[in-house]
Amino acid sequence: MPANNKQKLKLLYVYRMLMEETDASKGLTMTDILTKLAEQGIDAERKSIYKDVEALKQFGVEVITLPRSPVEYAVAKGKFSLSELALLIDAVQGTKFLTDAKSKQLVRGVKALASSNQRALLDKRVHVEGRIKSQSDSVFHNVDMVHEALRQKRKIQFMYFKYGTDLERHPRRSEPYVHTPVRIVFNDGFYYLITWSDRQEGFVTFRLDRIHLLQVIDEPATRNARIANYAFQDFEHKAFGMIDGRPETVTLHVSADGMDVVVDKFGRENLHVSNVTPEACDVHVPVLVSPQFHGWLAGLGGLLQLTGPQEAVDEYHAWLEKLSR
Repeated sequence: MPANNKQKLKLLYVYRMLMEETDASKGLTMTDILTKLAEQGIDAERKSIYKDVEALKQFGVEVITLPRSPVEYAVAKGKFSLSELALLIDAVQGTKFLTDAKSKQLVRGVKALASSNQRALLDKRVHVEGRIKSQSDSVFHNVDMVHEALRQKRKIQFMYFKYGTDLERHPRRSEPYVHTPVRIVFNDGFYYLITWSDRQEGFVTFRLDRIHLLQVIDEPATRNARIANYAFQDFEHKAFGMIDGRPETVTLHVSADGMDVVVDKFGRENLHVSNVTPEACDVHVPVLVSPQFHGWLAGLGGLLQLTGPQEAVDEYHAWLEKLSR
């Protein structure tokens, strides 16, 4: 690029170096700025840099001066803090539906939001290796297709697979599913698709990364009161592992040591308690009774006891007896 054209872009070079190389803890001195401009073939005087900084402030860029000797210039606001960037990276690396390649790509994107100083600190962080990751990037295509179907108020068609003992993917059935998409939800590290099945006359849950060949079809989406009134937040605290079950309000006898677990699972506002003592209480909560619910209870080692209704208690005892055979 001719030198005179670079000179016209001087303000943009100053803006870029401040955005990419500074933060609240590290700035650039006037000498740093002049040196970096010279490396780009731009001759500048201190007076012109002062004018550039003032122009950036008037434009809305929050350029600050760090009280050091010599004074340093930095852009401290409008960017993520180091802890926020680290949190985003941990969230990306811990997300199960992402493939390893996609996870690394997104981490690079997050690091691009950081200053050079922050990137150096992020690179030194110790990250957990060996997390279980998805083997397919289909979830991104599937999310787009579902949103398109919701926009067009159309049904979707897809195949759904499971892993066999040969560790290969196999279709759950030979013919494709044709369902009305209701909502996409994120739970326990995976995206799930809630659909309405006309055949079953009810809601069905699918993991999005196990859906294959998803497409929007011309058939209009089913509309009814249950779909219109569907609210995942009502389902979320009742279900266990995105597995559906029989809706039931159960009574749990909970020791004082088990109350944290109950509050974390169901939410304080959803709990109704009775027979309260300092040592224990009865908690009445709506759940979806399923083998996953039974497993959750059994895994708490007696902190919670299912005491009602009797049908649910008998079903739980039968499940425990079956396991012991």
